[in-house]
Amino acid sequence: MTSSRKEIRSMYLEWAKLRSGAKYNLATSGLDGFPLAKLPVKIEDLELSIGGSYGYPQLQDRLARKNGVATECMVAANGTSMANHLAMAALLEPGDEVLIEQPTYEPLLTVAKYLGATVHRFARRFENGFNLDPREVERHMTPRTRLVVVTNLHNPSGARTPDSSLQLIGKIAQSRGAQVLVDEVYLDACFDPQAHSAFHLGDNFIVTSSLTKAFGLSGLRCGWVLAPAPLAERMWRINDLFGVIPAHVAELLSVIAFDHLKEIETYARTRLQTNRPILQRFLNSRSDLKAIRADAGTIAFPQLISGKVDALCQLLREKYDTSVVPGYFFEMPDHFRIGIGGKTELLEEGLKRLGKALDEIAA
Repeated sequence: MTSSRKEIRSMYLEWAKLRSGAKYNLATSGLDGFPLAKLPVKIEDLELSIGGSYGYPQLQDRLARKNGVATECMVAANGTSMANHLAMAALLEPGDEVLIEQPTYEPLLTVAKYLGATVHRFARRFENGFNLDPREVERHMTPRTRLVVVTNLHNPSGARTPDSSLQLIGKIAQSRGAQVLVDEVYLDACFDPQAHSAFHLGDNFIVTSSLTKAFGLSGLRCGWVLAPAPLAERMWRINDLFGVIPAHVAELLSVIAFDHLKEIETYARTRLQTNRPILQRFLNSRSDLKAIRADAGTIAFPQLISGKVDALCQLLREKYDTSVVPGYFFEMPDHFRIGIGGKTELLEEGLKRLGKALDEIAA
């Protein structure tokens, strides 16, 4: 029996799971795994099961306190990807228009299309440092736009958008009856106590994030949505079709992680403060690459001035056992994304190998 439904798949996630692995992996976009041994976990602290509910109360409390919101506005989710799916599913009907930044994280586009939305785009331009321009958003909105989707820090470039720009986008969207979804999964990697969630900028903001990218806690799958209480309740009901009841061990470990987030943050900040200058020195040494110099986050998105990125990526994998993310996954085939969250010695060697591959491509 064949289905009439068009097949929906994320080509980027397929590549990330099946083809991105290498000894010198510069394709990983977040901090590498925080060691479980560094958390004060005892086996007697953990349980396999708990009575089903809409949110484990202790985790809901930690999430609400971290984000400065009421627990009624918190929806726990299986990572940021599921958080984005729940948010869009609660906000969009088939045929609704959604306006999404370009370039962006490919699964955001795929989820919107899967939900039957009509996708329009607005540009974040390399020559402008991938800045988020409210005028560009306004220019591409129509009376049928129901949702504007952005990332902050920007994925793939790491560019940070100031609150003033996001607030103006919120006002533009609100004047058209639209809402704004901000994926903030990289924002914690600023390690800036003044960096507050966009959820606090206006009534029409919905925000997603998780503990994955900035803290190296991807295995916990601790994601969340910030949304007005009625919308949050709708997301919980939608999640009954997907997650039903989360793994309670992961919930308990997430509570422990939140209770020790300062120590985890110190570990992460130290790693990135060590690794970022290494990347900057590498970029400064290459006349064949152009890149914005993000001062926070875990990723960079340089442009290859001459030669083909696909050929570079193939050479890196086959000869130098090194991987980066090809830019075509972000609709910019002359760019590639580098992650700096791995061990420092692996980053240094991976960049050396990238330099050799660049020299070979140029020759």
